[in-house]
Amino acid sequence: MDRQSEKGPRRFPADRVAEQTEVVLKAWGLAPDLAAVTTAAMIDTDLAGIDSHGISMLPTYEPGHGPTTIDFSARPAVTARTGVTARVDGGGGLGHPCAVLAMRTAIEIARESAVGVVAAHNSNHFGAVGHYAAMAAEAGLIGIVTTTARSISVLPARGAVPRLGTNPLAFAAPTGNGRPFLLDMSTSTVAVNKVKVYDLNDRPVPPGWVLDGSGEPVTDAGEAMAYLRQRPEGGITALGGTAEMSAHKGYGLAVMVQILAGALTGATFPPLREPGAPDDIGHLFLVIDPAAVRGGDGFTADVDVIVDTLHATPPADPELPVLVAGEPEDRTREERGRLGIPIPERLLDQLRDLCERAGAPFLLG
Repeated sequence: MDRQSEKGPRRFPADRVAEQTEVVLKAWGLAPDLAAVTTAAMIDTDLAGIDSHGISMLPTYEPGHGPTTIDFSARPAVTARTGVTARVDGGGGLGHPCAVLAMRTAIEIARESAVGVVAAHNSNHFGAVGHYAAMAAEAGLIGIVTTTARSISVLPARGAVPRLGTNPLAFAAPTGNGRPFLLDMSTSTVAVNKVKVYDLNDRPVPPGWVLDGSGEPVTDAGEAMAYLRQRPEGGITALGGTAEMSAHKGYGLAVMVQILAGALTGATFPPLREPGAPDDIGHLFLVIDPAAVRGGDGFTADVDVIVDTLHATPPADPELPVLVAGEPEDRTREERGRLGIPIPERLLDQLRDLCERAGAPFLLG
């Protein structure tokens, strides 16, 4: 049963949110097996607390209403495989099935040849990049994933007009306790969809996330979304936020990701995309078998030593112990598994209308 606090969003069990997501995707024409794969990726991110990339993405994906040009009838395919590399064509479809196929292929190659490199193109948004890197770690391998983005939202250092996407990257490594080290980050200060979540919840965004065309901070969430969706000037800052806080480093990482996931895969550079053309997002998947590289099985033990040493660091605040990447999301998964996934009322209204247009049942009433 859903829960409603006096102020906050309503909560729903993960299985009901998953069912709602899947029936909508099927109503849009996504094949049942691809809908299941996509739903699993989206609900995993909602459980992890990455609300920007879960069920809240359905209004963006909606045919004829969202900004993307997704072909829900498409099925991704491996189009080339040579040595330790492979190429996947997403067919212009939703990115989640494309990414799962690409990562599974990279894992298979790495098990055979120590390293697997898979380039995917002609894809679309695929949710949280860490979901796919974690697949490698769950197989006992190291996973590195990068992707380009559809929206042009990030300002180059010193720039007044955006030229890049949020261009996220993820790194995952297995550990001895079964919970991988999982770094999942955008190369911008914040993701566009996180600003969207602040707008859905009527919360001001922190100064430094979004700048106007004169380089001044924008804190009103609705105004920030206007700069990201409607206005040619202004945008999200590169990781670091300001020149004094080393925004040039985030800018450099964003360009690195664009080269790996865009130029190397043959995907489109967003500022050069023709109006009405497919999004043609690119993803790169690199998987490494640590046992093949160093020999033996000591890798996870050494990773555990690194993590344990960091955990043992005296905290500045005794109430806030030192964590490593992936642990906050693990804690959120446990909490949301018990209490449910929170969904704000504005998003529920959007989903209700979306279901009516799709001819799908609304299950979150």
